[in-house]
Amino acid sequence: MTKETLHITLSRERLSKTQVDELVSQLENEPDLAPFLFQMILLEDKEGTFNAAWTFDHLMRKKLQNLLPFFETFADRLSELKTESCIRPLAHVCEMVCEAYFKKKDPLFIQNITDEQLEKILTCCFDWLIGPMNMAPKVFSMTSLYYLGLKFPWVHPELKQVLEDTYGSGTMGYKNRAKKTLDKLAKLGI
Repeated sequence: MTKETLHITLSRERLSKTQVDELVSQLENEPDLAPFLFQMILLEDKEGTFNAAWTFDHLMRKKLQNLLPFFETFADRLSELKTESCIRPLAHVCEMVCEAYFKKKDPLFIQNITDEQLEKILTCCFDWLIGPMNMAPKVFSMTSLYYLGLKFPWVHPELKQVLEDTYGSGTMGYKNRAKKTLDKLAKLGI
């Protein structure tokens, strides 16, 4: 697959789940196209579409390590996103990165991600958590922030306060994840 072919495929009408899965199968063996796919997300964000974002999320579920060669760009550009259709899948990618780094302690991620890059993700996650979003980006963000708080201790008390303040207005899914997160924080003595 070439960049041009990928661009044409993503620029058509909304892709079905089957089409995304087929595209991801092709992209799994094309790690050099992952940075281009991320650049397409930045364009889609301005256009209000999300084929690239959806495809990127599904690709990262299978080949998260493909993010590492351009992780600096990823961390730097996350804050530019404005549309929830693009933020939601990337908030999920941030959650997967945090799980790989903190929960799985994957040496590939620990060795290739800097504290500065993690702080950029942390800032975006707090913005998404407290911003006027639907619940999915908030749920992904709270999990990422829980993990990031293991490295940056000031995060946990702030996260606890936000969750306590917003718990009552959340959806069932939000409340469920918030309760689990608050329980984990309590186990840490926060």
